[in-house]
Amino acid sequence: MRRMIICLSAIVILSTSCTELQQVASQVMTQQGVSTSIGVDNATGLKEALLVGTTNSVMNLSKTDGFFANQALKILLPEEAQPIIKNIKLVPGGEKLVNDVVLRLNRAAEDAAVEAKPIFVSAIRNMTIKDATNILFGANNAATSYLRNNTYSQLSSAFEPKIATSLDKKLVGNISTTESWKALANAYNTVANSLVGKASNMKPVSANLTRYVTDKALNGMFLSLASEEKKIRENPSARVNAILKKVFGQLDAKK
Repeated sequence: MRRMIICLSAIVILSTSCTELQQVASQVMTQQGVSTSIGVDNATGLKEALLVGTTNSVMNLSKTDGFFANQALKILLPEEAQPIIKNIKLVPGGEKLVNDVVLRLNRAAEDAAVEAKPIFVSAIRNMTIKDATNILFGANNAATSYLRNNTYSQLSSAFEPKIATSLDKKLVGNISTTESWKALANAYNTVANSLVGKASNMKPVSANLTRYVTDKALNGMFLSLASEEKKIRENPSARVNAILKKVFGQLDAKK
């Protein structure tokens, strides 16, 4: 009987010790600025905040000049076209052709941007509490990184056909962007393949315009998201609604 009492006492002591150890560990983690979980309510709030942020970003980028007027996101000619820029004066009407193609590349990206919204919404809705916790207490671009890792392939598949269609669409002068690019490249290649071009070491150019614009459009979109995310994390005045203030206000308390 006495041995049984001793065993039961030991079990109680051990159980109590484990509970206390868990409490101490939790307190230490909190003091060190580490949160084991932000809870269901805050996770829901974070999701709503991300939905608002991504929706606004997509709307801004899909507007006319969303890419073209933003110097940080503006899509320029492919790297393969740099020899054209360098020798543009040798190409008849070259500067106008370059400006026209650049404008149309950005219009194609703006047309495709709307495809991002449902893909972002799905990724955010499927986010776990652990994901939300890691995002809230993560780096300044944690949410952007999460979205990029979980949506890039889908976005690429959705953007590429939309951009291809946009690039092939007849615009001003009944000429498509693809045709404008071909006209520019062909004009340059004609010079590059001539005796003058060969003597100047000019090399003919080629580029997959659809793939190029798709990659640039996606990179621009995530660059925009990262910029907005950093503002919200660092500047309380950038938290323009109650949800953003509630969720990201927790970061201020940890500073």
